[in-house]
Order: sequence, then C-alpha cells, then structure tokens
Amino acid sequence: MTAALLELLVDRGETLAVAESLTGGMVAAEITAAPGASRAFRGSVTAYATDLKRDLLGVDGALLEERGAVDEDVARAMARGVRTALGTSWGLSTTGVAGPEPQDGREVGTVYAAVAGPHGEAVCRELSFDGDRAQIRRQSVRSALGLLHGELAGNERGKGKEQDGGKGCLQP
Repeated sequence: MTAALLELLVDRGETLAVAESLTGGMVAAEITAAPGASRAFRGSVTAYATDLKRDLLGVDGALLEERGAVDEDVARAMARGVRTALGTSWGLSTTGVAGPEPQDGREVGTVYAAVAGPHGEAVCRELSFDGDRAQIRRQSVRSALGLLHGELAGNERGKGKEQDGGKGCLQP
C-alpha cells in the first residue's frame, strides 16, 4: 500500500508530510522504507508532547487545554499544521492512546488519524484497537496509511476534495 500511495503522489506531482504522536515516527519509517519515497515524502514531525503540537504544528492551545491531545479536531489540526509547516500538498497525522493507561478521558486503543489535502480540508477517522501498546501502534500506522491511500484514490477519481470535507470524524 505504501508504494501505491507514493506512486499516486509522484504521478500527480504532489508531496506528503506526517505529524505523529502515539506512533512516534513509525508512519514516517514505513513511508521511507519504500524505494523512491524521497520523490514525494518531504518529512515528518514527531510531536509526542502536547506543547509541541501547539508550538510546532499550530494546534490551538485552547483546544488542547479543553479536550486534550487525543481528539478528532486535534488530529485534523495536526494534519493541516504539518502540511503548512513542511510545505506539502498532503498532511497525515496520528494521535491516540497506546497505553498502558487511559489519557485525556480516552480509553487505551482510541486513535485518531487525519488527512489534510490540497484544498485545506481535513478528513478524520476515529479508530479503536485492542492489544498491547506495540500492537495498537502498528495497527495505527496501517490504518493511517490506509486512510491516506483512500483519500488519494478518491481525489484521483476526480472528487476534487477530501471525502467528508472535515465535517465529522468517520468511525470504523
């Protein structure tokens, strides 16, 4: 899947940046493992600490204070923020709770992945995983890349913008 999404980006002359929290760089590692990734992948920001989400990615401090870092609007803001910060066509983000304890009122296994595209809108998917910390993180990487692939393929079919226009977080 990673090679296919990179090929879609390259074919269209578009680029990608990633903002990660719970995945701690694993999405970027998966992307850069694909041969030729540098043709479309610009880089990533691992904003594990909440203040970095605010300071590096431009996530609204009041939003973080009110809802915490594990939130659909935070995921969208992270995707938009990394897209802007790294000057790319697309931004992909992950935020969530890998455990061992709940965080921000969210249960272990709660994850949000978001994609912001060329039109500035963002789509988010709320995910729920079982398993240990490592399993949750691996599943998060696969799901985030799947969301991005779906958005790229949807745009390829001529939709012209992200599927849900950023109006709500899709649930599995």
